[in-house]
Amino acid sequence: MSTTERPRILVVGGGYVGLYAARRILKKMRYAEATVTVVDPRSYMTYQPFLPEAAAGSISPRHVVVPLRRVLPKAEVLTGRVTTIDQDRKVATVAPLVGEAYELPFDYLVVALGAVSRTFPIPGLAEQGIGMKGVEEAIGLRNHVLEQLDKADSTTDEDVRRKALTFVFVGGGFAGAETIGEVEDMARDAAKYYTNVKREDMRFLLVDVADKILPEVGPSSASGARSTSRAAASRSTSRPAWTPAWTATWC
Repeated sequence: MSTTERPRILVVGGGYVGLYAARRILKKMRYAEATVTVVDPRSYMTYQPFLPEAAAGSISPRHVVVPLRRVLPKAEVLTGRVTTIDQDRKVATVAPLVGEAYELPFDYLVVALGAVSRTFPIPGLAEQGIGMKGVEEAIGLRNHVLEQLDKADSTTDEDVRRKALTFVFVGGGFAGAETIGEVEDMARDAAKYYTNVKREDMRFLLVDVADKILPEVGPSSASGARSTSRAAASRSTSRPAWTPAWTATWC
């Protein structure tokens, strides 16, 4: 950690906003005018729009992340969590990956914490489901789906096969629609390598509380996406339906 006496600009969060904020500040500053410090639990920025492709294996995971130290060579990058901020004292408490937490003084503060996966008010989703906010989750989803194909291929129990080959995706926005499309293509393509798993054995469900998917786009585009998707789209009703499945992903 730097011990410079120069003013410190503390950027909390090394995601898309934090990374580009730090880059712009460094570009505008004169030499040695201030110290830019970026604190994030991860040492890289994740380009989230590419996570569905990473989950499907269309692109390599290394193409989804940007190492902070490589793109911010003139910044001080600390891997840890900011647990408290005292604006009166101009001090932030940083908990590193290992060791004791310490106080970090700052003169200017940029808060760019980003977002986390929404679990919705659905009991059990946070404990049993897989989110799609990080590259680890995307790769975990891919491995999990392939594991379900292994299970289905290795048993004759129809109840087990039905649970293994049913994949539920919660959230009908951009992330959910793209993720289910990419993962479905991957899984159905992988079926050709399995003796006892056929493409038509799989069931993909896209669940959303709204009466349409892709609310970010116009009605015609959303309707077109829904009609061309092979996945069965579902929405909540006053009479809930139980779907046995070992895969639940929220986007």
